[in-house]
Amino acid sequence: MKIETLTYSAEGISFQGYLADPEGSGRRPGVLIAHEAPGLNDHPKRRARMIAELGYVALAADLYGNGRVAQKPEEAPQLMAPLREDVPRLRKHARAGFEALAKLPNVDPKRIGAMGYCFGGLAVLELARMGAPLAGVVSFHGILGTKTPEDAKNIKAKLLVCTGAEDPLVPPEQVAGFAAEMTQAGVDWQVVTYGGAKHAFTNPEANRPPALQYNATADARSWEAMRAFWFELFGKP
Repeated sequence: MKIETLTYSAEGISFQGYLADPEGSGRRPGVLIAHEAPGLNDHPKRRARMIAELGYVALAADLYGNGRVAQKPEEAPQLMAPLREDVPRLRKHARAGFEALAKLPNVDPKRIGAMGYCFGGLAVLELARMGAPLAGVVSFHGILGTKTPEDAKNIKAKLLVCTGAEDPLVPPEQVAGFAAEMTQAGVDWQVVTYGGAKHAFTNPEANRPPALQYNATADARSWEAMRAFWFELFGKP
């Protein structure tokens, strides 16, 4: 496996992505990974390596630009808030990562998926809502609400949402609203809800009760659901 920093730009901003390449001959499917509120730290980088181990080219995107990462927990909301409030800008930053991945010579641009965690789950769903040519999107404990539900008509991707039954940031009514939004738009979607799981259930470093709590069982089960989803769309490299 080859690991390197992939620098790309948009709107005059330099982004520092983390590329995990399984190497080998021919073009492979690519998977874009969107980070949580703290930024491109160890968790999305580890997931990129895990995706590469499956045989896909993985790019953990830098949504904030210039490789900015929160150094303290209280800094994460400050980094995230401007993009949460400015959805068109969030979409542009996510799209920049998608295009950087699609341009790589060993990536098949017709076989690209995106996955995201927490804030990153919101980011990849908004990327789908803007009509990006994605084959599939996976959200792990991501925010499901949107300011523009009518944009679901633009979605080309199949969707897999993995959410926690006890996530206070993604309550049942938000999940139900998402299901109604996608059904009305005719999207191919599925939601898997994990009993006992709270927000950030996939990240061992994100334990801040009562909202955030790692859940090893939900983490393992959601990863298996994601693997089956990518294998369905892309096959096993």
